[in-house]
Amino acid sequence: MATAIRPARLRGLALGALSLTGALALSACGFSESGGSASGSSDSGSGSGSAATHTVKTAMGDVKVPVDPKRVVVLDTGELDSALTLGVRPVGATHSASEDSFPSYLPASETKGIKEVGEIANPNLETVASLKPDLILTSKVRDGDRYEQLRAIAPTVMTESTGSAWKENFQLHAEALGKQAEAKKVVADYDAHVAKVTEAIGGKKKAAATEVNFVRFVEGADIRIYGKQNYIGSILADLGVGRPAITDKAKDGFSYDVSPEKIDLANADVVFTSTYGDPAKAGTTKTMNSGLWKGLKASKNGKVFKVDDRLWIAGIGYTAAGKILDEFQAKMTG
Repeated sequence: MATAIRPARLRGLALGALSLTGALALSACGFSESGGSASGSSDSGSGSGSAATHTVKTAMGDVKVPVDPKRVVVLDTGELDSALTLGVRPVGATHSASEDSFPSYLPASETKGIKEVGEIANPNLETVASLKPDLILTSKVRDGDRYEQLRAIAPTVMTESTGSAWKENFQLHAEALGKQAEAKKVVADYDAHVAKVTEAIGGKKKAAATEVNFVRFVEGADIRIYGKQNYIGSILADLGVGRPAITDKAKDGFSYDVSPEKIDLANADVVFTSTYGDPAKAGTTKTMNSGLWKGLKASKNGKVFKVDDRLWIAGIGYTAAGKILDEFQAKMTG
C-alpha cells in the first residue's frame, strides 16, 4: 500500500513539481496528453533548442514524450528490465520490498549509478522529482493513484498491468524510449532462444508430452500453483511444454492456491519451485519434507528444481527471460 502524503509535504511536492515542469518546458522536453493524435506521430518544437516529441498511447491516454529521452525513471522491475535490455540506463528506479537494491540477476555494472527512488508501488516522489526526469515508465496497477503527481514531474507512460502482458509492455516501453529497432532484435533473439531450448529438451513433441508445474511458496499466504496467465506461464507456453489440468483452475488464470495438506494437487512430471520470503515462515521446508510432496511424480524422479524467485517470478522482462531459458535448459537436460 502507498504511504499517504501529508498536506504540507504534498504542497511542497506540488510546488517542486511545478517548478520542474517549468524547467522541462524551457528545455522543450515538456509533455501533454492529446486527444486524437496518432501513436508514433512526431512533432517538432519551434524555436532554438526545442526538442522533438512523439505521441504514444498509454493506459492513461495519449502522452507526448521526447523522441530521445535522456533522463528516465522506472518504477517497477519490468520497466527496469526493459530499459536495460534496450541499452538505456535509467537515472532512477524503485526496488522490491524484499530486496535492498535492484534485482540480482541484472549485472551490477548495468545498474551502477542508478538512484534508488523507493519501493515498488511506493516511490518517493520528491526523490523522483529531484532527478529531473524527462520520462517516467510504470504501470497503472502500481502507480495509477499517483498518476497526476507523476505527470506533473515528467511525461509518464503507464501500461495497464504487469506480469502476463510483459511482451506488450516491452513494446510500449520501446516506443516511449525511441528504441523500436532495438526491440525487434530483442524479440527475434528471444524467439530463436526459445526454439533452441525446445529442441534441446527433445523437440516440440516431447516438450508437449512433459507436464510442468511451477509452485511458489509465499510467506504469509497459501502455496501458489501457477496457472498460465502470468510471466512464467507465458514463457512455459512459448516453450510448448505441457501443463497439468490443475493450471486450468487457476483464479483469473494466475494461480491455484492450496494449503500444504493439498500439495499433491501440484503433481506433474517436472516441478519448478521458488520461495518469497523466509522458507521456514513460507512453509517451504515443512511442505517439501512431507509425504505428500515426496509422493509427487517429480519428486520420485528427481525432477523438482528450486529456482530464484527474484528472477523467475519478479524479473518480468526479456533479459530475465533469457536467463530463465538458459536455466530451464540446464536443469531439464542436466
